Amino acid sequence: MKNPFETEERAAFRETVSRFVSQEITPFVEEWEEAGAIPWELHQKIGALGVFGFAVDEAYGGLGFDDAFMRAAWAEEIARCGATGVGAALGGRVISIGPIHALGSEATKQKLLPDIVAGRIGSSLAITEPSGGSDVANIQTTAHRDGNEFVINGSKTFITGGMNSDYFVVAARTGGEGLTGISLFLVNVDTPGFSRTEMGKKMGWWCSDQATLYFDNCRVPAESLLGEENRGFIAIMNNFNMERLFMAAQALGMMKVLIDESLSWARERKTFGKHLIEHQVIRHKLAEMSARADVVESYIQHICWAVNEGETPIAEICKAKFFSTKELEFCASEAMQILGGAGYLRGNPVERLYREVKVMAIGGGSEEIMRDLAARQMGL
Repeated sequence: MKNPFETEERAAFRETVSRFVSQEITPFVEEWEEAGAIPWELHQKIGALGVFGFAVDEAYGGLGFDDAFMRAAWAEEIARCGATGVGAALGGRVISIGPIHALGSEATKQKLLPDIVAGRIGSSLAITEPSGGSDVANIQTTAHRDGNEFVINGSKTFITGGMNSDYFVVAARTGGEGLTGISLFLVNVDTPGFSRTEMGKKMGWWCSDQATLYFDNCRVPAESLLGEENRGFIAIMNNFNMERLFMAAQALGMMKVLIDESLSWARERKTFGKHLIEHQVIRHKLAEMSARADVVESYIQHICWAVNEGETPIAEICKAKFFSTKELEFCASEAMQILGGAGYLRGNPVERLYREVKVMAIGGGSEEIMRDLAARQMGL
């Protein structure tokens, strides 16, 4: 069915990313997964495609424009490699670029953004804490002013890209309790009092590094404050919206891989004297998996259109986030049933994606938080 939102530019962009993923990423994902890392030069190759430069001015190495459809296409196509840890390892910087571009000083933007957008240096967003993941309003990390410096104390965890990043956008409490007392700071990895440790072995995302960060009387210059003091929560929420849309599109890409793998296996595998695809129960599974992917894709397209029209459809983004991950969970389970024992073997995309379903349902805001936020936006 023809996509009414497709343009020549969007189609060309998707084709470029798709070709790059199939040639430069997919053949190597198993090697990178087992190694627990992607090669750093991949960041620079992706940077050359421009995918880190959406909504970043050309003066800082960006594309000079934004397009939600292209962002979604990038998220979907990188997930088509069959290992979403690759997308996480590459995309960790993306959610830190927005606050730097929107709130950083001119000197900071000129110094850092060209290298971050090009993939030459790494940056990460540091919000999540050991005491609470999605509960951003109750951040415990503190920052108090001492002359021309801020002193940061606390810790962050599950920080994607945390072991390889050079800069961190850190949320810390500078005021009272709740939403209005949070500020954002740009912290260099070499700052005294800063340290980090790698997270333990994970169920999925093996090739993506996640870290716990520690701030022990970590002193940063006053100009490291991004934007206004005590106004950081708004920037965090704006950032989360695009991250959640990105993750919904990733879930769609994962669903398509699961469908493709299931279909390929069903056409090849024989049971009871005929191919699996000839059994009605298997055809029905595939039809329902495809229908659910179509619904998710249509919803994402509708949201992308609204975003490009200048809207911020928070309720719809939250609903798309939890809806897409639930549909992904269904497709992963059905794909595993279709492949049977073969799907349970390591090195199989279905096995890998089956393990990665849960991080999609948790990262960027859990399904429970997404439902609650959507309900509030609906006035319920």
